[in-house]
Amino acid sequence: MSLPIHQARTVNRGDRLFRGVLVVFGLLVLAVAAVILDELGQVARPSVARYGLGFLTGTQWDPIQQRFGALPFVFGTVVSSAIAVLLAVPLGLGVAFFLSELAPRWLRDPVSFLVELLAAIPSVVYGLWGIFVLVPLIRALEMKIVASGLGFLPIFSGAPYGIGMLSAGVILAIMIVPTVAAVSREVFRAVPGSQREAALALGATRWEAMKVVFDYGRAGIVGAVVLGWGRALGETMAVNMVIGNQPVISLSLFSPAHTMASVIASEFNEAVVPMHVSALAEIGLVLFGVTFLLSAVARILVIRVERKARGRSAATGVIGA
Repeated sequence: MSLPIHQARTVNRGDRLFRGVLVVFGLLVLAVAAVILDELGQVARPSVARYGLGFLTGTQWDPIQQRFGALPFVFGTVVSSAIAVLLAVPLGLGVAFFLSELAPRWLRDPVSFLVELLAAIPSVVYGLWGIFVLVPLIRALEMKIVASGLGFLPIFSGAPYGIGMLSAGVILAIMIVPTVAAVSREVFRAVPGSQREAALALGATRWEAMKVVFDYGRAGIVGAVVLGWGRALGETMAVNMVIGNQPVISLSLFSPAHTMASVIASEFNEAVVPMHVSALAEIGLVLFGVTFLLSAVARILVIRVERKARGRSAATGVIGA
């Protein structure tokens, strides 16, 4: 039944108003990103003009001599975040599977609440915990590795101080596990129950039914991993407290290092030379670019996974896959 003319006009007017509000919200996000980029670009302009592309390939960071190269910080950011993702993704997906598929109802809600609570803990608290608890454990582990005779390997070379790239990667992994687990749990919950029931009806085991659920929500899982990786790339205080803050490039996991976010946090308040401030702003631009590039790659991965899923469902005739 069609609506009267005056009611249809009211609905359309409300739709237009709602659409206008949403457009303003969307443009506001773009405006904020543009303002941040513009401000960083203006502050970083002297450094860009002086060092050019050599800023990205330079390995020396000496504020007194005004020699600035960002490669050690890019290396530290990429390696520490990669370690975090490698450790956190299996654990986070396991927690998500348990909470969505296996946990009894009386245990599911309390554990889910604790997982979400871990995601809300400030990073400085993680940093303090890392100094007093994690670093001694990592130091003991490194001493056992050296005592076992594996110190000749490049990744286990150097003195086992406990503070370094390995500690930074582990604490980042602990910090992003709640993010990966919470988002993946919601993805698994969104999978229709008919998918599980169909797999079990065809004689699949519980493990095989879980593989169906995983395959169905693969695009969302990629998004969860990228979201956690993004947090690892930009994490500041916790990493700053356990990584050692040395602008060096080393293959050893025991070696102190530095990241882009941590060098900005540790040196910005002490930077009095304009070129030093400009170099730190340029590092912020590089970090912005790395995060944007990662998000773009993740979006491409999600689109490809969705296309493969649609193609597979069209070939098998599965409805809703």
